[in-house]
Order: sequence, then structure tokens, then C-alpha cells
Amino acid sequence: MGRNGATGRANRHRGEIEAVIDGERRILCLTLAGLAELETAFAADNLMDLATRFSAGSLKANDIIRILSAGLRGGGNIVSDEDVAMMTIEGGLAGMARLTGELLAATFGETQEAAANP
Repeated sequence: MGRNGATGRANRHRGEIEAVIDGERRILCLTLAGLAELETAFAADNLMDLATRFSAGSLKANDIIRILSAGLRGGGNIVSDEDVAMMTIEGGLAGMARLTGELLAATFGETQEAAANP
């Protein structure tokens, strides 16, 4: 499944992060295509609307699935939203929320980190 295995491969300058999901080290990155996908999914008119929505700090479980799915695909992983919904991460839902916050922070800036910290 995509770029897995090695550690320390994420390039934070490109908005990439790394996480162990389902026991595999994976790269996540919200690419422009991923952001366009999220704009459509969240009916956002533009990136600023999308960033504002995420910074509100009230993400639903389905929002987390969509964001992580887009990030995983942007990192070279071949996954569907349904695949991501079944994946596990250390810390359960709180761990997924932290990972989502880290991905949003890498994409939009550190002020977004609170977006996924319920």
C-alpha cells in the first residue's frame, strides 16, 4: 500500500506527516487534489472557507475519516474512505483526532492544530 515501511521520510516543508496506522508507517499529505476533494465534500467555496471550518474545532467522526483519507491518498497510499474508517491508530479516536490536527497544522499552519483536539 503506497509508501510504507521506512521512518523519517515525511517532508514537513511539503506538508507531509508520518503516522503508524494499522501497524504500518504511512505518509500523509493534503495535496491540492486532496484539498479540492475536501472542498467538495464539505461544500466549501474556497480554501479559506475550508480552513475556517477546520479551525472551528468541531469535527465529526466522518470529517476525520475524509481528512485522513485525503491525506493518506496524497501520501501515496491507495485507500478508500471505507478502508480508513476501519483502520486503527494508537490512542483510538483521540489518536485519530490528534493525527488529523497534525495533518491540518502541516497543511494550513500550526494554528489549525486545535481543530481536531476535541
